[in-house]
Amino acid sequence: MRRICLLISSRKIDNRKRSHQECLVEGYIRDTKCEDLAIKEKLERLCKTTTVKTRYTVMSKEILEKYPELVTECSPTIKQRLEIANPAVVQMALEASLACVKEWGRSVEDITHIVYVSSSEIRLPGGDLYLASQLGLRNDVGRVMLYFLGCYGGVTGLRVAKDIAENNPGSRVLLTTSETTIIGFRPPSKARPYDLVGAALFGDGAAAAIVGANPLPGKESPFMELNYAVQQFLPGTQNVIDGRLTEGGINFKLGRDLPQKIEENIEGFCRKLMSKSGVSEFNDLFWAVHPGGPAILNRLESTLKLSSEKLECSRRALMDYGNVSSNTVIYVIEYMREQLKKSGEEWGLALAFGPGITFEGILLRSL
Repeated sequence: MRRICLLISSRKIDNRKRSHQECLVEGYIRDTKCEDLAIKEKLERLCKTTTVKTRYTVMSKEILEKYPELVTECSPTIKQRLEIANPAVVQMALEASLACVKEWGRSVEDITHIVYVSSSEIRLPGGDLYLASQLGLRNDVGRVMLYFLGCYGGVTGLRVAKDIAENNPGSRVLLTTSETTIIGFRPPSKARPYDLVGAALFGDGAAAAIVGANPLPGKESPFMELNYAVQQFLPGTQNVIDGRLTEGGINFKLGRDLPQKIEENIEGFCRKLMSKSGVSEFNDLFWAVHPGGPAILNRLESTLKLSSEKLECSRRALMDYGNVSSNTVIYVIEYMREQLKKSGEEWGLALAFGPGITFEGILLRSL
């Protein structure tokens, strides 16, 4: 039986676009020309509760000067948003992929498949083709494009890459995720309260990983095994996370019962994943959980009675980058690499939650 390994993961983020959370409110209120003091005060409260300290964004002063209509309420700007987002997400994916391949140490010609994940671009052909071309991949590289999965897209990408590697001996799969909030940036409105949550929580970025089986001795250094994967949706919850593409960009609504729905179903889902490991206690695992927000992490920690350090990597990723949608779980796993050198757990879980409500999970084994 071939062991499917996460060979290397990396990310590349442009430090020139780093923003500190304490500066966000004044900048957002200024850029959107908002004069409502109540909205400003609410955003200040939200920024404090998210626990986010820094984020990275594509949005800039230059973009707003070129596209002032982005801050005009109800303006049909989907064309302009895609003019910005389409090349931006590929550029971020390119930087992450190049950093990943460099650390992997082999040639891009050895990449046989690419799995491209994004909820931030729309076009035909998709970003997978543009990325493959700019990386110089072979023209017979197998491409899979996963669009608009939201926050669980990174774990889905790992599962799909695992499936490809299992069924194609000798394959090396490049997984790349890339997201920007440009597609949903807009001025605040009391009619859309979730826009403020998005402004306080979400960030931009990209991530990449190489997945394959039977690593080459002396040439590849896997650090984690992708052992077993499960995806599950909760019937009747499709409106709890609701996203709609409109002429003014993408609109999201989150139900207040999202943390509760996750809390009610998470233990059984984790038990299903754990069944393949022989581990029965949650605190004997390491945890790479997509940090959708502090409320979800707090509910997970409380429901499963996890010790406080178990979600440290998830909380750290949220603090350093915000919720970067599909990318974030890769950031968590990268932090986990260093932590596992000290803590020593063998088995762990990668988890993410998104529209559906969809649970996506992978049983991991540290190598």
